[in-house]
Amino acid sequence: MNEKHAPLFHIAKRKSLTWYKAWGIRLLAILLALILDALITTLVTGLNPLGVYGTIFKGSFGSMRKFWVLMQNISILLCVSIAVTPAFKMRFWNVGGEGQILVGALATAACMILLGNSLPNAILIPVMVLASVAAGAVWGLIPAFFKAKWNTNETLFTLMMNYVATQLVAYFVIVWEVPKGAGKIGIINQSTEAGWFPMIGTNRYLINIIIVAVLTFFVYYYNRFSKHGYEIAVVGGSEKTARYVGINVQKVIMRTMALSGALCGVAGLLLVAGTNHTVTTSISGGRGFTAVMVAWLAKFNPFAMILTSFLIVFLERGASAISSDFGLNASFADIITGIILFFIIASEFFINYQLVFRKGHRKTEGKEA
Repeated sequence: MNEKHAPLFHIAKRKSLTWYKAWGIRLLAILLALILDALITTLVTGLNPLGVYGTIFKGSFGSMRKFWVLMQNISILLCVSIAVTPAFKMRFWNVGGEGQILVGALATAACMILLGNSLPNAILIPVMVLASVAAGAVWGLIPAFFKAKWNTNETLFTLMMNYVATQLVAYFVIVWEVPKGAGKIGIINQSTEAGWFPMIGTNRYLINIIIVAVLTFFVYYYNRFSKHGYEIAVVGGSEKTARYVGINVQKVIMRTMALSGALCGVAGLLLVAGTNHTVTTSISGGRGFTAVMVAWLAKFNPFAMILTSFLIVFLERGASAISSDFGLNASFADIITGIILFFIIASEFFINYQLVFRKGHRKTEGKEA
C-alpha cells in the first residue's frame, strides 16, 4: 500500500506484558474512572466527590460487622467464580451457575427440614454437603451429557436450566412455607440451629471463608498440575487435537461440568447453612452471571479472582452506602460503579492490543517539470 494512503494507525496484538505492567494499566484505568466519576458527581449532584468515595470505603470497612459481611460476600462470589473456571478453560460456556447454586441450596434446605429433627449436626452437616454437591453435579452433568453426545448449544442449555431450577425452588418454597400462605420458608430450624454451620470463635462467617480458601487452592492445583487439568486445557485448545492424542473428549466434558456444578452446589450450601439459613428463588443474587466477569477479568487464575471478586463486591456495597447516606437513588450509585467497571474491562483491550501509528513520511526528491 502507498504510504501516504496508509491509515494513521492500526491495531496489533501486543506481546505478553509482565504482570506488573498489566496491573499498572488496570490501576490507571481505575484512576481515570474515579476522575470521571468525580466530575459527573460534582456536575449532577453538587456533592463533594471525596465524600462520596469515602462513603464507598465506609460501606465495606466502616465497622467490623461490615468488614465480615464484605469477606462473606467475597467468599461466595469467589466460590462460584472458581466453580465455572474449569468449564470455561475447556471452552464450555457454562452460564448455568445460578441454577447449580439454587439446586445445591435446595438440597441443603431439604436435608435441614426433613432430617433436622432426627440427626445430630455431626451427621446432618456431612449429609447436607453430599446432597448439595450431588445436586449441583447432576445439574451440571445434564447439559454436559447432551453436549458430549449430540453437540447441543451449552450456552442456551445451561441458561434454560437456570429457569428450571428457579421453578423447582419456587415450588418447594410453597410446599415448606411457614406459616402457610406466607409465600416463604423463613429461618429454618431457628430454635434448634440444626444444620447450621458452627461458629468459629465469635464469627459465623469464618467457616465459609475457610472452605472457599481451601477450594481456591484445590481448583488452582487441579487446573495447573493435575492430569485432568491438562486434559481440560487440551480439549479447550482443540477437540481434534485432544482426540488425536487419545483423550476421551466426551468423558472430559462430562467430568468437568460435574465438577463445575458440584462447586456451585457448595456455594448453595454455604448460602443456606452458613449465611441465610433459608432458601428463596433469589438466594444466588445473580452471582452465577457475575462470576463470568470475575473469572474472565482474572484470566481464569483462581488467585487473581480474589482481587476481582473483592473489587466487584466492594463496589456493590459502596453503591448501597451511597444510596442510603446521600439519599440518592440506586441508579446514580450504579452509574458510578458501572463507569469503574467499564474502564476496568476496557483496560483489557490495552493489555492485549496496542495502537501502532504510521511512521513519518519519507522525503522524496521529485524531478522538476
